[in-house]
Amino acid sequence: MHQKTLVELSADLQKGSCSSEELTRACLDRISKYDGELNSFVTVVEQQALAAAQAADARIKAGTAGPLTGIPFAHKDIFCTLGVKTSCGSKMLDNFIAPYDATVTRKLLEAGAVMVGKTNMDEFAMGSSNETSFYGAVKNPWDAATVPGGSSGGSAAAVAARLVPASTGTDTGGSIRQPAALCGITGIKPTYGRVSRYGMIAFASSLDQGGAFTRTAEDAAVMLGAMAGFDPNDSTSVDRPVDDYSSGLNAPLQGLKIGLPKEYFGEGLDAGVAAAIEASLDEYRKLGATLVDISLPNTHLSVPAYYVVAPAECSSNLSRFDGVRFGYRASEPKDLEDLYTRSRGEGFGDEVKRRILVGTYALSAGYYDAYYLQAQKVRRLIRDDFLRAFGQVDVIMGPTAPSVAFRLGEKADDPVSMYLSDIYTIAVNLAGLPAMSIPAGFSDGLPVGLHVVGNYFEEARLLNVGHRFQQATDWHTHSPQGF
Repeated sequence: MHQKTLVELSADLQKGSCSSEELTRACLDRISKYDGELNSFVTVVEQQALAAAQAADARIKAGTAGPLTGIPFAHKDIFCTLGVKTSCGSKMLDNFIAPYDATVTRKLLEAGAVMVGKTNMDEFAMGSSNETSFYGAVKNPWDAATVPGGSSGGSAAAVAARLVPASTGTDTGGSIRQPAALCGITGIKPTYGRVSRYGMIAFASSLDQGGAFTRTAEDAAVMLGAMAGFDPNDSTSVDRPVDDYSSGLNAPLQGLKIGLPKEYFGEGLDAGVAAAIEASLDEYRKLGATLVDISLPNTHLSVPAYYVVAPAECSSNLSRFDGVRFGYRASEPKDLEDLYTRSRGEGFGDEVKRRILVGTYALSAGYYDAYYLQAQKVRRLIRDDFLRAFGQVDVIMGPTAPSVAFRLGEKADDPVSMYLSDIYTIAVNLAGLPAMSIPAGFSDGLPVGLHVVGNYFEEARLLNVGHRFQQATDWHTHSPQGF
């Protein structure tokens, strides 16, 4: 049962081949059996999940079920969930019980999906390896000595290890796509504003976007269809109808123009990863696509621009965690200043503190124009590069990450090296474009991800491109040994 996709499980539920309660118990049993090794969950809500499964079975019996009704999923611990701890992977929120549901949470629950728990993540979504979590590092199911990617590493590992058929994630600079690549699954980040950020604890408000992890593009279409849509509670939400992402999955790729940026295939790209990507591009040629060489000349500026914009917004967003209203509070403070200082000093981890300091500096008097304003100008140049490219091609492809999963602790003391692991994904967030990573082979026994970028609100095209590739290949069917 655990090897079936979301769509296959949905069909089984509709036919009565299994019940949601049976499926949910199977997922809970696998979490109990395997997650001690992986550390992908922060919280498991067994009784709540079983009650939701029973309610889903009643909906199925009544004939009012949708494609997600009765399907278990794991929820990244950055989305508020009524009555359940929402920690953001931080000591700061270790005792925070959310008083409301995030819009994404509500939409998935209303669709009948069954939340089995909240997944581990880099603290406040700041990291590329899932090693900054207060709850310890998540392990990659393909090799427990390597990282699963971050910040949504728990969500990616849970799907890769077949603990759940789907999970949610958030992507600020690659935090869905990079873990999807390193764990050998499908991960999609929609256009900025397509999925509500209401109740999604903010890291960098102009970059954060919710999305999903699944085994296949077909499954991702179902998840995204439930998550997407306008939300009046989110001022950055776009009031635009949601496409039927599943209806066009089988459209032929004849005539599709794929852009290959020369900047994505140069120095720093691992040879094994490059070989897997080249083989994937050959597969697209067979499917009728045309490969077009393009240039995104400002790509090299994406990492420095991102690491001004994101820390600046993080320093602003995280100023609310002061030990007064909610979250961690230092014991027996001498005065208000001591309360603020010790609550933040004790509640935040090193990476969060590093980014707060960088961001506060970039926004300070005398430096705003030199750093933050310049970074925003560079951001526009990066966006313009993409728009020019989409005047020539339909989608852009390349590697999701420059290497396969690296070893735990390998880059822990080298923040710059860690930041460069997102070099192919960050520009997409700066431009606000949709993108996904799909399994594209292996290098040294570890998964490789193919990065597919689309124009604004063209998620349906991305899913179609991913689905047709997965019909022609079997990389998405491989599962880690022992799981």
